[in-house]
Amino acid sequence: MGKGPIGIELVRRGLITENDILKALEYQKENPDKKITEILSILNLCNEYSLIEALGDILDERAIVLTQADVALNITDYISIDIARKNKAIPFEISGNRIKVCFSDTLNKKSTDTIRLILLNKGLIMEKYITFEKNINNILDSYNSTDSEKIDSTADVTGIVDSVIKTGIKKRASDIHIEPMEDTIRVRYRIDGRLVSETKIPKNKQTQIIGRLKAISNMFQEKTQSQDGRILLYPDYNIRVSSQENIYGEKFVLRLLKKNMNIKGFDDLGLTANEKELKKSFDKRNSITVIAAPTGEGKTTTLYSIIDYLNKPEINITTIEDPVEIRIPGLNQIEITEKLRFSDSLRTVLRQDPDIILVGEIRDKETAEIAVRAGQTGHYVLSTIHTLDSIEVITRLRKMGLSNYDISSTLGTAVSQRLVRKLCKHCAKEREFTPEEIEIITKIGNKYGVEFDLKGKHTYQAAGCKECNGTGYLERIGIFEILPMTDDLKEIVAKDGSTMEIKEVAFKEGYRPLVIDGINKVLDGITTLEEIDRKLVL
Repeated sequence: MGKGPIGIELVRRGLITENDILKALEYQKENPDKKITEILSILNLCNEYSLIEALGDILDERAIVLTQADVALNITDYISIDIARKNKAIPFEISGNRIKVCFSDTLNKKSTDTIRLILLNKGLIMEKYITFEKNINNILDSYNSTDSEKIDSTADVTGIVDSVIKTGIKKRASDIHIEPMEDTIRVRYRIDGRLVSETKIPKNKQTQIIGRLKAISNMFQEKTQSQDGRILLYPDYNIRVSSQENIYGEKFVLRLLKKNMNIKGFDDLGLTANEKELKKSFDKRNSITVIAAPTGEGKTTTLYSIIDYLNKPEINITTIEDPVEIRIPGLNQIEITEKLRFSDSLRTVLRQDPDIILVGEIRDKETAEIAVRAGQTGHYVLSTIHTLDSIEVITRLRKMGLSNYDISSTLGTAVSQRLVRKLCKHCAKEREFTPEEIEIITKIGNKYGVEFDLKGKHTYQAAGCKECNGTGYLERIGIFEILPMTDDLKEIVAKDGSTMEIKEVAFKEGYRPLVIDGINKVLDGITTLEEIDRKLVL
């Protein structure tokens, strides 16, 4: 098919009207440096995703609406911010020796060749993409705001380490990574689940930085093997420190745990079930409730919320944790040490007349067996386990060596969860669902017997602003699936039913997988389909 000027081609495809072109041309008189497609996006005269897809087709280029969430590398490891601005280009993903780079103008051969040669000198082959200039500017602006907070490398080592930690606290980071590289020390922060490169410290400071971190973490200075420590210098934070030797020196990861952190209610967690369903799932006796998810997906936070929901003066609650992350008034909280294991503590706790026992994690057969025994003798046990979904909890307990009888008689509820980033309310831009998105949602609904009401529904684009560091997302929320162990499910488990047989019964009983809750949160404007896809692969 022949393709004419971009504006005419877009009209021909029905994406815009001739009147839209006139509005864009009027805007261009005041902003002659802006291209028509950029103006159409700025004036919101066309759905951005449809526009960029059409632009890619017209120019025969790969196209993407680039956001900070798509940038899976540290830009400055490959090109400087000045070069990125000058050439309106951003490297955003690398695999092996191939690196993807977004340009605002792929027809500008001087710019594309400049970036291609820089990357080629680093042994990388460039894959070219096109995006809107404003998307590139938003991402680079977020780097500028970061640059303004860069650590003063001329400060003394105490000031540098203090600045690294205080910046992490200010940015709401859950973890700080201080990583010796070949010729520098890289500092990265995990914010809302994503690692963000923050700054670099000169390599000649490495010995002093390591010494300072060990001193304030109460670690052995001369020991280079892995160590664990704790920083207690910041009044509101209990900072766990882990060191690990690599080929360029010792890497440190600091986990920032806020003291007296407010416990989230079920709504804030993202658990949207009604009070009756929650009571049915989390207010039990003679049973175990297990929260299942990979590491870093908020299992402990959910446990705390359930405990807070159940906590009453007439109930004796004891927790066994590694470590105690939040101190809750009225609870008996025990912290695991190298000499005190979960199973050892659990045996002792059973002699302390508890009503409810929280076991931080079921890690082995011994802990699982004692937890089952506690559940079978009148206690309510809450714990976590590492599995991908709630049905796999049964499989995991079987592999630990528990009998089908013990599982079916004791497991009360299995919950699986993931954390997804919430749209930043300050910059999210409303848009229509694309036909492809509607198709994905409809297919998932059909697969699981759920009818999603898309009539009059909109979604949002993660745009990026200073409030969210240019990512378009601010804070996280859980998506959940809950599997109450009904009589029919207990029966199929007791009969050694396969995972497929258990799933079949579960669906009949009303079980729905994580993706259903995820899509409902997209339809409610809380998150995006891209976020759900990032966690679950739609």
